[in-house]
Amino acid sequence: MERSTPISATYRLQFNKDFTFRDATGLLDYFSELGITHIYASPIWRSRPGSAHGYDVIDPARLNPELGTEADFFTLQTELRNRGMGLVLDIVPNHMSASSDNSWWMDVLEHGPESAYASYFDIDWHPPSRSLESKIYSPCLDAHLPKCLRAESSG
Repeated sequence: MERSTPISATYRLQFNKDFTFRDATGLLDYFSELGITHIYASPIWRSRPGSAHGYDVIDPARLNPELGTEADFFTLQTELRNRGMGLVLDIVPNHMSASSDNSWWMDVLEHGPESAYASYFDIDWHPPSRSLESKIYSPCLDAHLPKCLRAESSG
């Protein structure tokens, strides 16, 4: 196993359809001259179409085609390695998109805790309120849930 150079200087790249793996590869000599040892990449997994940031992943098992092909990504990795540089990937579970574009999320909405993907999401299936048992509620309210529920029942 190859030992990586210790990280001493990172440069963060925000990948999107306007800045691809090929674009990054073309800048590696410049980064190397600056003394950059590692590129810190924004999420590179398949995101909602047109995503400007990649923090709305819809398939964490595939590269985002708007960023380039697998060959483009492997070229970037090879060219980093050729310069003694490394790649740090931003992989955080909460980068998953809760939208109809995400088949994993849609499966969870359909099958609840029985979904094969239920454990991939941070869902409290057993909240303090029994009326919410095994249900999903989205925190997009004007206030905390109990206050909204009180207002609804009194209104």
